[in-house]
Amino acid sequence: MASVRKWLLAGLLVLVPLIITLWVLEWVVSTLDQTLRILPAAWQPDQLFGFHIPGLGVIFALVVVLSIGALASNIIGNQLVNWWHALLHRIPVVRSIYSGVKQISDTLFSEKGNAFRKAVLVQWPHTGMWTIGFQTGAPGGEVLQHLHAQTTDEGLPDAFLSVFVPTTPNPTGGYFVMVRQSDCVELQMSVDEALTYIVSMGVIVPGGPKNPALKTAEASAHH
Repeated sequence: MASVRKWLLAGLLVLVPLIITLWVLEWVVSTLDQTLRILPAAWQPDQLFGFHIPGLGVIFALVVVLSIGALASNIIGNQLVNWWHALLHRIPVVRSIYSGVKQISDTLFSEKGNAFRKAVLVQWPHTGMWTIGFQTGAPGGEVLQHLHAQTTDEGLPDAFLSVFVPTTPNPTGGYFVMVRQSDCVELQMSVDEALTYIVSMGVIVPGGPKNPALKTAEASAHH
């Protein structure tokens, strides 16, 4: 029975990541294939070739994104984009939604953005309990006026940092907190390594294949 359990776990470790990866890829491809529906019926590949070719939507979506990016990069396209932004900002309900989404997208995808550029260690949800967060910037405006400035032991200004604390194992949800810089420990690991550490719930340690403590526990269990 011990051998059967070992083989079962080994098989799951091989198959589960592969199945989940294929499922995600299939979902992405099938979703992007729906973009072909914006083409006239006579131009859709299913009508032209008489059968469905998976993945054409990915190529089509990539061509559309590249074309829009190339258009927005020149002077005329930039003027059209600015006109489009101004038009959307005049619509009451759309204005608030579009402005918030655009600010987030500009921060995440802009080369000058600061979102998720640095992994930090913060005490959360209370003192003595640590977790990994991502620095997204620094507080400003009215919020900064209500944050009382202090100095460190060296007499230097102790600024606040905006930190996103993701949940595990789904890092798309989380909490936005403002923490003093002196209370944050900057990590040398990359953002990708930190995300892997969070998603794996600490099993996959950056710089090593697996958590040493977990390996020791598994070895003891086998004995």
